[in-house]
Amino acid sequence: MNQSKPRENGYQSRIFARLRRLAYWAGAWTLATLLMKSGPRFLWNKDSAFTLLAVGLNVAVGVGLILAHKNWLAEMDELQRKIYLNALGITLGVTMVAGVAYECLDKYEVIPFHFSNLLVLVSVTLLASVLYGTRRYQ
Repeated sequence: MNQSKPRENGYQSRIFARLRRLAYWAGAWTLATLLMKSGPRFLWNKDSAFTLLAVGLNVAVGVGLILAHKNWLAEMDELQRKIYLNALGITLGVTMVAGVAYECLDKYEVIPFHFSNLLVLVSVTLLASVLYGTRRYQ
């Protein structure tokens, strides 16, 4: 008798398949963003035609990422969706409040604005909110 890991049910396999697809799109978007940001400087010497193509590619892959994220969210059960949507709401609020304050600090030259700092804030806030929501409903 084979006593390896138990078989996943259909729901779990669908969730993992959607999550895998989402991870692929996220990786593709990351690479497209790297090309868009670094290509003009290192690959095509600021040629505007190639830069526009890279921006177009980034937007197209970004749309694919958004659709993959939407499909993953649609596949979740109601509790998971509730936790995730609450986390997204908290993340949106924190980003708006912190982003406006951060922009003001940049405008008055207190600290320089770096968009990557906002991306880190979004990521940390979303992760903490999902973990908190998951823990809360256990």
